[in-house]
Amino acid sequence: MEASYKSESESEAWPGTQRPGTGTVSAAVREHLRKLCLREFPCGAGSWNKSRFLPQTWRTWRELVPKEEDVVSPGEETVEALLGLVRSPHSPWALLNDSNAEDSFLRELAIRNPLMITDTFFYSYFRSLRVVDKEVTLVDKDLLKFLKLEELVLSANRIKEVDATNLPPTLKVLELYGNEISSMECLCAHPPAGLQHLGLGHNKLLGPLESLYVTADHWPNLVSLDLGFNDLTDLQSMVASLRTLRHLRLLVLQGNPLALVPYYRGLTIDSLAQLCVLDDITVSPNEKHLFRGLSLNGDLLAQEAQFVVTIGNIRGVLDTSVLDPEPGPEGPFVAYSYYVTYDFVRDEEGEAVEDTGELAEIVKPSPSSELLVEESPEEVGEDVIKDIVGGVTEEVEGSLESEVEESGESELSVISGPSTVLQTPRASAEELAKLRLRIDPRLCPSPGTVLFNTTHKPWAEVIPCGYEMQHSLRDLVPLKAFLLAGTTVTIVEEKILSWPVVLPAVDSPLSAKRGKGEKDKKGKEKDRKGQGEKEPAKQEWKVPKKKKELPKELRQDPPILQVLGRGLVILEPLLAGEPLVSTVCNFGMVRTLTSDRLTLARDSKKIKKVAKKGTWTCPVGSCRSI
Repeated sequence: MEASYKSESESEAWPGTQRPGTGTVSAAVREHLRKLCLREFPCGAGSWNKSRFLPQTWRTWRELVPKEEDVVSPGEETVEALLGLVRSPHSPWALLNDSNAEDSFLRELAIRNPLMITDTFFYSYFRSLRVVDKEVTLVDKDLLKFLKLEELVLSANRIKEVDATNLPPTLKVLELYGNEISSMECLCAHPPAGLQHLGLGHNKLLGPLESLYVTADHWPNLVSLDLGFNDLTDLQSMVASLRTLRHLRLLVLQGNPLALVPYYRGLTIDSLAQLCVLDDITVSPNEKHLFRGLSLNGDLLAQEAQFVVTIGNIRGVLDTSVLDPEPGPEGPFVAYSYYVTYDFVRDEEGEAVEDTGELAEIVKPSPSSELLVEESPEEVGEDVIKDIVGGVTEEVEGSLESEVEESGESELSVISGPSTVLQTPRASAEELAKLRLRIDPRLCPSPGTVLFNTTHKPWAEVIPCGYEMQHSLRDLVPLKAFLLAGTTVTIVEEKILSWPVVLPAVDSPLSAKRGKGEKDKKGKEKDRKGQGEKEPAKQEWKVPKKKKELPKELRQDPPILQVLGRGLVILEPLLAGEPLVSTVCNFGMVRTLTSDRLTLARDSKKIKKVAKKGTWTCPVGSCRSI
């Protein structure tokens, strides 16, 4: 084989003399064809196969078929040898790994009949174009040259608007997933009348007016519609417009805020009687019967999402009190408690969240002056968190599920547990500035969320939280963003130091009189002794000494908070239609053998003290319990 070959059409322009600007669909298609090297060795026509073709001076179009010869000229390659170069995975002319069958067909066609690779061939051959993740921003008018194009896939690009007049009228499938389209209005100017599938998932469709663009006036033959993972909120208006699409059989709306309301699936199925598949789940006859008549009462259904967060138990927390020395009579007396916090989205439209009679507040960026935080050297704990949408399970710890009754409304079975909401105490700006560096940012929620926490519990091997909290939210767009981001669960240790209150000594007038009387008595006694009178015998009683009691009044220092563990709980499956999310948060282990020995030694001392104080031996040898 010769070391180099020369293409006879090397000086010719690539099919299509006008090159569109970068970022267009046509430019992406041409760039892809250029990378296939359809006019370069071993494809195309050149010195490696020139004897197969007749002189071009007197040939007609029908004579473009190459002449087959049993014996090739010296220095040329047979068709089989050239095909072997593009088919072998070890060949330097092999296709890339991400190539498809269409690319392989074009390269082999460029070897067998290289003179067919022209503009006319391309524009009449392609029935499907897939331009995915090519930084396309514009659908240009050169697409109208593809006379037989039926499928156009432009997913994962940067398209913000689509000029529908540039779409071929022969289109039956149009996919624009993962772009930046904010409204369907641009597609409705001159849509392809025969379009059967429209995919607009993972865009930025927002606003109640979007329902005006999904009617039969624009898409009379639409069979499949995918609007998933946008920001559509008005379910009833959307369903009313979709009812006009008589041929609609497949619909995807999951991932939108409107799909978070508890009656979403029931209302959609009952409103669209001809629907076969909703959110990739087949609509069964049982569902149609179950939700029958729900759409008649659609106006009475509240447009709000309902969640219940349940937190189970905490395990593996180190008992920090074993590391503290025994308190003296002057203190300090140390008390430890543990609780779990999590953040949840704040409802801008609904009423303020209430919990045990207290209003939840947004935690400001400025930290509280009453919270002192210690950095945690290690992270600890194992926490079970449970989120429930529309129901509660008793079998699984840490779960989230939804139960829809026959009426189609979500029925919540919630047992409200004791819980509190972290408040933002008022403090002066100077105090906040002093404490800003001492506040652990992990104890502050993200912007737009409220921080909730369980009740404070003392240390135990298994700390039961027993927490359930219901959240009802009407502002669904921020809720979707929150579910995508997830919630942060934190285990906090609160340490409070208490000191005895020392009351200042005050001289009362009664004590002064008593002192004066005692002096007078002593003076009289001295006079009697001087006169020789005898003092009467005095009986002395010994008052038993009382044990020193702890002071009843104690003053408490501001609590010292230490983050023992912190982790992210993924809530995105709820947005994708999953009814249940169960998570066990494992924050690592900080309990060591030394700490366990200290705990065991302290417990054994307590047992011995109780045993000694429990009985005593009398002189006659009988035992009695105190």
